[in-house]
Amino acid sequence: MKELMRSSDPTSIAFAKALLQGEGIEWFELDVHMSVLEGSIGILPRRLMVAARDHFRASAVLRDNDIALG
Repeated sequence: MKELMRSSDPTSIAFAKALLQGEGIEWFELDVHMSVLEGSIGILPRRLMVAARDHFRASAVLRDNDIALG
């Protein structure tokens, strides 16, 4: 698995997941439950992971839709 994006904005994560699902790219979201530990103030970003074989294509899909990677 490789990290595709990191964001504390839940709407950009949701949009990215919908785009990847539409392209048939499987994803896995990390750090979802960290907000409970931080008090739900949105400091800690969530990470969206994809298989290494899908990383290039997934990156292109997100870039084409103006979603910041990293």
